[in-house]
Amino acid sequence: MIAAQILQLVLWLFIIPLCVGSLFLSVDKKAGKLPLAWISGQLLLWAVFQLICVPLILIQADYSMVQQIYLVAVAALFLFSMVRQGIRFKKGAVSLRLIKEFGGENKNLTRILWAVFWALLFFQLFQAVRMTYADGDDAFYVAVTTITENADTMYTKQPYTGGTSELDIRHGIAPFPIWITFLAKMSGFRPVGVAHVAVPLALITMTYDVFYLMGQKLCGKYKERLPLFLIFTEILVLFGDTSYYTVENFMIARSRQGKAALGSIIIPALFFLLLLLLEQLQNGQKFSFCYWVLLAAAMTVCCLCSTMGALLCCMLVGIVALCGAVCYRKWKFLFPTAICCAPCVLYAALYLLLT
Repeated sequence: MIAAQILQLVLWLFIIPLCVGSLFLSVDKKAGKLPLAWISGQLLLWAVFQLICVPLILIQADYSMVQQIYLVAVAALFLFSMVRQGIRFKKGAVSLRLIKEFGGENKNLTRILWAVFWALLFFQLFQAVRMTYADGDDAFYVAVTTITENADTMYTKQPYTGGTSELDIRHGIAPFPIWITFLAKMSGFRPVGVAHVAVPLALITMTYDVFYLMGQKLCGKYKERLPLFLIFTEILVLFGDTSYYTVENFMIARSRQGKAALGSIIIPALFFLLLLLLEQLQNGQKFSFCYWVLLAAAMTVCCLCSTMGALLCCMLVGIVALCGAVCYRKWKFLFPTAICCAPCVLYAALYLLLT
């Protein structure tokens, strides 16, 4: 029974995002296919969840309706990705290699560095689960997850007392706890267990997945420097708990909260996408439709994680886009970039109008 429940979590946190993310392999042909597919797929699934969940929260629908509609949407995306992968497989264009090659003159040293990286990653995952604790925010966010599962309502009960209240618009626009409820419902584990064990294991690994993709861009042809870049990132995380509010603290100790996903995964993923944007502008390459879909999905996920993500990510993308347009004297890409920022503007307007 427990093995089946764990398999359900693996399915929803890794296998399905990996399959759906295969739609975006053309976004960066130089990147590792497996990391790019996993991150892209999870961003798209999160974005779809946000687009389905928030309207149903606003009309005070039951959670079960969110789950049913989301399952249909995920099934459609999964089937579409499998059909497309089948077509690509017949053409011999399918490749899911994690690390293309060790590279460099000293391959043995590179292998040792990769071994150190994996050892530090497993240590962080082990400590994140072994030393898990309940902080003050758990009284709200984990309580919301638990109430949603038990009462089949969304943000209409007080998390501290369980009593009925008016719709909590402020938190309802960023329903990351409801996504954890979905994982708990599908797996059969209790929400608190999913929030404190499964979600940290997945999101911490996803964080380094994003930094792997970003490191590929920063290191360029010096592939042997990539594991060293990731090791230094791990060291910064291990010794970054200088305050209760640092990104490192949120990443390791509070991974179950949407703000942690925003700071550790979504904003770094936007940096990776913006690096791609500037690289394509510099090389004079055309932007694929998949790139814009992925950027729009990432901007939508910013709002899923936290209401402040709408402002922060819109500013980040807008400033980089304007700088790119001025530096490279290219302006046509500003219009699709603005469209990608539309979800942030929409959810920010909802927040201002309804709260």
